[in-house]
Amino acid sequence: MGLSEPPGPGESALPPGTFDGVVVVVTGGGTGLGRAIATEFARLGAAIVIGSRKPEHLEAGREAMEKLGAPVLAARCDIRDPEKVADLFDAAEAAFGLPTVLVNNAAANFPVPAEDMSPNAWRTVVDITLNGTFFCAREFARRLMAVGRPGSIVNVGASYAWTGGPGFAHSAAAKAGVKNMVETLAVEWGPYGIQVNGLVPGLFPHEDMTADIQANLARTHDKAVAQPAMRVGRPRELGWAATFLASPYARFISGHTLVVDGANWQRRALTNPAVVTVRDQMGRGPFTP
Repeated sequence: MGLSEPPGPGESALPPGTFDGVVVVVTGGGTGLGRAIATEFARLGAAIVIGSRKPEHLEAGREAMEKLGAPVLAARCDIRDPEKVADLFDAAEAAFGLPTVLVNNAAANFPVPAEDMSPNAWRTVVDITLNGTFFCAREFARRLMAVGRPGSIVNVGASYAWTGGPGFAHSAAAKAGVKNMVETLAVEWGPYGIQVNGLVPGLFPHEDMTADIQANLARTHDKAVAQPAMRVGRPRELGWAATFLASPYARFISGHTLVVDGANWQRRALTNPAVVTVRDQMGRGPFTP
């Protein structure tokens, strides 16, 4: 039977207008789970600022928010560059006023055996996922501190921050840093009224997954029976979790990472299956220097 399906699209546990007059920045918010998160904030009255490097993602996000009737700004931003991050927040303030919610969703990821990983691949993923998250959080917090305004940060993480991620050494290391950042910054910035939390998605199939990850999923014919919930997540469920963490009803929650995955990351078998190397799982031949 598994866990029941959630309420339908457009439903919310929060009162209508919860985010009226609130400016929400969502990095990587044009497609995939970022757009699902932005959508739920928009439904509750927020003005949405989407940051992304890709024009096509910005356009997709802008169109989605406009269909909901939400004020939206879609601005190009490479979060690896602190000056570009500052430009994004300048544009947000000029358009709607000071952002008081930040969702750090933008990240980079692709599967590769660690021994095959190039230095550039390692640097790129860590730079976007870890450094970019910090640069955005820092810019956001400094602006709020300067005027004495409270705010909320939600960092999107990954469960392999706890467990390790074979095949994803770069991303797992970066996400572990993001999780630690949640706990550190929540303590540092709590006195200034800024709460910092993490949000970890389980398996939420969406169109913005990389081709490699989509191919891996395609090889699993029935993904539902591989989950304790007996189903995958619906993107709106992640959006609901994000809106709750940033809402007035969660003000005393800070330094916490909420995992939304139907308990999948805690699953253990009584008898472990035979080990298959990451290379074999990816269909790669023997390693050659």
